This record gives sequence, C-alpha cells and structure tokens, in this order.
Amino acid sequence: MAAPASRTSMVLSREECDELRANFDEIDVNGNGFIELEELREALECVGFRLPKYEVRDLIKEVERGGKADGRLEFHEFQSLVEKLKRKKDFGRGFKKLISKRENIETHGGMTEASVEGTTHSVKKEEQVAFTDWITRNLQDDPDCQKYLPMNPDTGDLYKKAKDGIMLCKMINKSVPDTIDERTINKNNLSIYRMHENLMLAINSAQAIGCNIVNIGADDLHQGKPHLVLGILWQVIKIGLLNAINLKDHPGLVALLEEGETIEDLLKMSPEAMLIRWVNYHLRRSGCGRQIKNLTGDISDSVAYIHLLHQIAPAGSGVHTGAQNEGDVLQRAELMLQEADKIGCRSFVTPQNVVDGNDKLNLAFVANLFNMYPALDKPATEEEYIEETAEERTYRNWMNSLGVLPFVCHMYNDLCDGRILFQLYDYVQPGCVDWSKVVKTFSKMKANFQKIENCNYAVELGLKLKFSLVGIGGKDINEGNQVLTLALVWQLMRAYTLSILSSLDKSGKPAGDQAIIQWVNKTLKDAGKSREIKNFQDSSISDGQVVIDLIDAIKPGSIRYDVVRDGGSDEDKLANAKYAISMARKIGARVYALPEHIVSVNSKMVMTVFCCLMVVSLRRQTLDDEGDVPEFAK
Repeated sequence: MAAPASRTSMVLSREECDELRANFDEIDVNGNGFIELEELREALECVGFRLPKYEVRDLIKEVERGGKADGRLEFHEFQSLVEKLKRKKDFGRGFKKLISKRENIETHGGMTEASVEGTTHSVKKEEQVAFTDWITRNLQDDPDCQKYLPMNPDTGDLYKKAKDGIMLCKMINKSVPDTIDERTINKNNLSIYRMHENLMLAINSAQAIGCNIVNIGADDLHQGKPHLVLGILWQVIKIGLLNAINLKDHPGLVALLEEGETIEDLLKMSPEAMLIRWVNYHLRRSGCGRQIKNLTGDISDSVAYIHLLHQIAPAGSGVHTGAQNEGDVLQRAELMLQEADKIGCRSFVTPQNVVDGNDKLNLAFVANLFNMYPALDKPATEEEYIEETAEERTYRNWMNSLGVLPFVCHMYNDLCDGRILFQLYDYVQPGCVDWSKVVKTFSKMKANFQKIENCNYAVELGLKLKFSLVGIGGKDINEGNQVLTLALVWQLMRAYTLSILSSLDKSGKPAGDQAIIQWVNKTLKDAGKSREIKNFQDSSISDGQVVIDLIDAIKPGSIRYDVVRDGGSDEDKLANAKYAISMARKIGARVYALPEHIVSVNSKMVMTVFCCLMVVSLRRQTLDDEGDVPEFAK
C-alpha cells in the first residue's frame, strides 16, 4: 500500500521531501508503506546519513520509547528522524565559524583559598569549543537537555550548564550506554542538594568506566571550575570514541595485520596504536607514499588527512585531494576540513589544531573518522577470539580509574612486565614497594628476563601482604596466564577496598567478609528492613532488592520504591540491579561492579558492593559525629 504523503517540513525543502519520499519507496521494496527498524542503518545510509552503530541503537531506543512496539517505521516517522539528523549536520557545518579568531589559552585563578594567590590553571579555549560542539551534537535530541542548548562556546556556558550534573550523566551514557540508570538522575526540583547528588552519581560512574578522577569533588564541578570540568569531559569523550575500535565491532580490522603477525598481536594493540595502523593502511592503498607514526607532527601538513579522507569517503560524496596543491599549510588544513565536512566529519579540530599537532583533538578527529567511515571489508572468514569478560572489564576500569600508567587496554598483555602491578601495590599499602628492585626501562637484550624478574617481585610482595598465591609464579604473570593473573588482580582490588574500609573503622577490628556481612544485616535490621544475607553467594541477592534496601537504610528516603520491581524474572532482576548500582554511586559509593554481577551473584563483585556501601555509611557516621555532614548527604 502507498504510504501517506510527506508532511510539510521546517527543516527539509519541498524538493528534499520529495526526494526522501522517492528514496523511502525504493527502500520499501514490498510496498507496504513501512521499513523495518532493523534496517534503519541501511535506510539512513541510502539518504546520506552514515552513522556509527551506537548512534543507530540510540535512535531505535528513542523510537521504541515513544511507544513504537511493532518494530517498523512509517514514512512520516522516518522523515522526523531524518530532520533531526539534518539539524545536527547543519549545526556541525557552522562549527568552523565558532572557532576562528579566538585566543587559545585562558587562565583561571587557584581553586582553593590557599592557592588563589600566584596559582593559575590553564584552559585551552580550543578544547572548550570542541567539547561544547561535541556535547551539543550528541545531546541536542535528548528532551532532558533541551533547556541547556544551544551553548555559547565563547563563554563559560558549558561550565554553568554542567553544574547540575545532568549533562555529565548523559554524556557518560553516550560513551558507555547504560552505565547510569536514568531513573536515578534528579531532573526536576533541582536544589543544590539534588544537583550534588547528580554530580556524585556522575563522578562515581565516570570512575566505574575507567576515568581517573583525582581531587575532583561535586563542589568543584558545581562551581564550574573549567580545568576540572574539561578534564573529566575529555576522559568521558575519549572513552566513548575509542570504545568501538575492536574486533567485535569491526572484524575488518584483521586487514591491518602485517606480515608475520597474528590476531593476538592485534589484540595487544591500544586503540590509539590501532588508529595509526588504520590511517597507514588507507594511506598505502591511496598510493600517496605517506606513512605516519603519530597524530601530532606527522599530520600537521594535512597531506595524510587529505588522502585518508579521499580513501574512506563514500562514492559520490565529492571528496577530492585538491587541497594538497595549496601552498599555505593553514589554508590547506582549512580546505582539508571542508572535505571532511562533506561527509559530516568536521569535528574537534580547527585548521590551527591540525598545524599545531594538538594530540588530544587530533586523536578525537581520527577516532570519529574511524567510527563513521572505517572503510574496512568484512573478512571472508571471521577470526575467533575471546572477548573481554565483565569481570575483566571491571578490573581494567578499576586500574585505570586509579591513574596507572600506561593506560590498561588489554589486561594480560599490559600487566606482563609487572610495572602496573607495582603501582597497584603502592595504592593498597603505600611504601610497600622497594622501587630500587623494579626495572622501569627494559634493555633490548635482557627485556624478557627483566620482565620476569619484575613479576617475581610482584608475587613476592603479594605473599608479604598475605595474598593466597599458591602455584602462582612470576612467569605465569609474564606469560599472561589468565586464571592466575585474575587471581592476583582480584586480591589487589579486594585489599584496596578493604584498606579504605579499615581506615574508617574505629572499632580496631580487621576488615573482612564476616565483618561486612554482620554490618549489612545489622544495618538492615536497625532500619526495620526484613531482608538479610547469609554470605556473598546468597541467591536472594540476585534480585537486587537487598542492596536497594541497604541503600535506603544508609540514606533514608533515597530510594524510589515505586520503580523497584517485585517480579522474579531475569528482566526484573537486571532492572533492579541497574537501579541499585546507580543509586549506590549516587549516595557516594565508588562501585565498580556491574549489574550482571549482582544478578549472577558473583561473590567477589558482590563483596565489593557491600564493602563500598559500608565505607559510605562509616564516612557519614564520622561526619555526623563531627557535626560536619552537609544537609544534602543526610
């Protein structure tokens, strides 16, 4: 049957509406007036919008939230989606106008009373502009964020509008979907106390996805301290940009393997290294004779970008390499970005950023190019590889949130020389590492021997801290033995969590599993709750309700019991677990565990959840005893 005629549009011209109508009819091959939601990505590509998978998933979720349960779209619904995407694209074309002729660096006074005099924090204006643009692109269709947009990138608009925590929470979910349960975000009646709750939720959730949040509190973000706001935003944005650079989302990455390499070699590479390998792959195919080693000096003349864009751009996009003939490097960069604009990828960088080799913004620019146009053929036979488990991801995020160097991308490979393990030991028990015994720089001839020696010392330290390391040797860690490496990392995480608890417990009793269990049950009973747990393997934990009750016992009235599900289905359990994890973070618990850990009653991760909640409770008691607990924390 014929679909309804196109409606009048304030975004699309009459000719564009007619063309869209014709394209829709071509996509609707059976002529029933609908296209299937599962075909949305292909349909949007047909009308000129090539989107990464995560954006398409967001669009589908938005459609389904609007009550669309039949899994298909009529023409007027498809037209509405296209109009939203066109508004976003048009905004991006105006980006270059926002970033010309402005000073690059702004300085701000010290952030504490003690540091106001003589202390400044530098803020790069170009980063402020780039992040403001990116946030606007990503949140402009979110109904909860309409009141914040548009933001003026030339002023402190970003810092003022981020102070209630809503945009930060939304951007975290854009980078790692479902990190924050939307039901836990305070969206109305935003008193300073409810804003602080949102900011606490954002900070703890950012840490849970691997952001290193050092000396940043809710007060800092609420006051809009520029260098701190930009610091957390960059980490969140970067994680989102690099998340999909993996074999699961892009099996075609196997094309980047060089002679003599195996799939394991590719899995060991950081996303940044993989991006450079990807750029070089397309540069070789272009025949331009260029290769790069970095995203700073090697791209500053724009030539590599010019040929990369020409290689990855879809046929018919009009992207060409004429910009390489421009003699002035700044003008050449501008012409290159005009080519990027043709495929909707003029983001993050200005011509000056390219010429100056701004590492942060050029990384973001290239990552966005990859996410939009990887231009990698699907391999004839897909390689088998083991995906990262939820437990491994949790450990990796925990390590990265502490600020270990280098950043942990692939746990077993990145821990094999021992250097990161020593940093973790130093967090668990400061001063326990004799750094004179640690080899920090490896010689070519002795590298393997030195790495094993480091790992041997790491195991020795674990034994001194009374870790259970029976059968684990340094060679096992060096060789990436997964079971044994996980055993060591878990005990480091457990010791770190318990060390925080011990520092707060005035009873003098050593922190341990039984002490935590007793505290959980006493706290629940004292609050008039009927639930209790026998141990961290207790099957009753799986529906999340005992965690929810415990949060309400710690902070009475914080739980919205109208959104808690009583059913015992897997769906209900997962919904409760998501709510419990986000609420725990909202009241101040630095929880790294994932909802699925609660549903599956993963005893290790469950223990950390209860331990982190106990830490929150003890801190509140300490502040209360000192008469120093703020009203919003009560």
